[in-house]
Amino acid sequence: MRLLITRLFLLSTLLLSLASWASAQADQIGAVRAAFANASSHDLAQYLAPTVEVGFDGDKQTYNATQTELVVKNFFAKNPPVSFDVVHQGASNEGIPYAMCHYAGRSGNYRVFIRLKPKQATPTIDTLDFTKE
Repeated sequence: MRLLITRLFLLSTLLLSLASWASAQADQIGAVRAAFANASSHDLAQYLAPTVEVGFDGDKQTYNATQTELVVKNFFAKNPPVSFDVVHQGASNEGIPYAMCHYAGRSGNYRVFIRLKPKQATPTIDTLDFTKE
């Protein structure tokens, strides 16, 4: 009986830990999602790492945070959002959070891949990759 109670306690602790981890991950992506949905490069800038890899249709460049903000601002100006949805989010085996998103703009649709730095208190964007659909 004591063994059963111990196992149930450990199982419930594990489930609660997984639920809180999933909630924290969703909160991180939620803040980034809101910045994209509002086409706010300024709001997005607070989540940028010091250097960010930005890709457009396979052409990838590394920018500092200020340059990334300007690149994204230019993208939003050319492609104002109609909608922005997180299609899938998760973490790699190494614990690196990511999100696959769909950006519907007035001039076209894009698949957006967002990778965050692992184990950060606030979301820190490491990679933004835009692929025209």
